[in-house]
Amino acid sequence: MADRSDVRVGAPTMYSAVKGMPMKPSLLRALFAVVLCSAGPVAQGQDHRPAQGATEHKPDHMRHSFADVERYAASFDNPARDAWQMPDRVIAALGLRPGQRVADIGAGTGYFSIRLARSAAAPKVFAVDVEEAMVQHIQQRALDAGLRNLIPIRTTADRANLFEPVDVALVVNTYHHISNRVGYFSDLKAFLRPGGRLAIIDFRKDSPEGPPVEFRFSAEQISNELAQAGYTLQTSHDFLPRQLFLIYVVK
Repeated sequence: MADRSDVRVGAPTMYSAVKGMPMKPSLLRALFAVVLCSAGPVAQGQDHRPAQGATEHKPDHMRHSFADVERYAASFDNPARDAWQMPDRVIAALGLRPGQRVADIGAGTGYFSIRLARSAAAPKVFAVDVEEAMVQHIQQRALDAGLRNLIPIRTTADRANLFEPVDVALVVNTYHHISNRVGYFSDLKAFLRPGGRLAIIDFRKDSPEGPPVEFRFSAEQISNELAQAGYTLQTSHDFLPRQLFLIYVVK
């Protein structure tokens, strides 16, 4: 994979998973208008009921649209979240070093992406999300904050589509939204640098909030799926009151 660290821009640059090339926001707005008009219905908004006579099966992931940025920003970035999400402690536990790269997969409104970019190690942060509106929101936040080390990427639901290998892939409250997780995380190994880590944070079964119970996983379930994808558990942190915090490395 080509190393894109030689790209130099005067402001945070948004990447397109379509072409894999850095583009200025003005060009991206035109591109997204074309892509959105031609792409057809968003998969999450389609009718997934089985055809008459077909056997209904239990879904293995939660389909949900996060296109309404203002609605979700009020929840995701609510200061009250800090009390149980403990972002500073999570970032400290990752032990990042200057010069490293982090992918915030399922970045949403940038709750962790912004904090990672501002952390003492100042890593290059790729804020990865499938929602075009979320990616544009993070782009604006990065510009407003002058965070040149924060690079939003609009990606697809089946692959991370990073353009540089990273030292840490952080997946917060997103694991339960990913379909074919074994395949997804198998592909992700190609985007991890030697010694790279995969950090999964997701809601416990007994959390007072989170996705429906059928879309919450035990540590054993997550580890079993990731073992099939080629990972082994390195560290388990227990300080988050509502979530599992598991760190994996490639076998």
